Amino acid sequence: MLNRIIIMGRLTKDPELRRTQSGTAVTSFSVAVDRDFKGQNGEKETDFIDVVAWRSTAEFVCQYFSKGRMAVVEGRLQMRDWKDQNGNNRRVAEVVADNVYFGDSKRDGAAPTGGSMAAPAGGYNRAPVGGMPSTFAEIEEEDGELPF
Repeated sequence: MLNRIIIMGRLTKDPELRRTQSGTAVTSFSVAVDRDFKGQNGEKETDFIDVVAWRSTAEFVCQYFSKGRMAVVEGRLQMRDWKDQNGNNRRVAEVVADNVYFGDSKRDGAAPTGGSMAAPAGGYNRAPVGGMPSTFAEIEEEDGELPF
């Protein structure tokens, strides 16, 4: 069985970090994804797709993404059933994010929210794990020639 989804769009609001009772980080956000074609009225239509991120991915999204920022979300589609206040059965589709990448470059020369870590245009995923450094520095080019 295969359940993989990749979407690219802009966050509709700033994500907020929450914690479960056991302390696990979680955030929910919505991504506005333009369709590749125009509708009958001649305008492009937009889908608003709900996304849930857990643990270090949730922390990464909350630290470096804000409303309007382009994000590439890789994960799986999940259907969730629930009852509303009136007791009616409801169903919602959401993407459970495995990885979230920057879909645009750092805007207006401003540092990302919450720190000075520079994001490369191609992006990087998730918060640093294990023994990886928590900040990145740009590598200076010497003479532009390759050593081989």
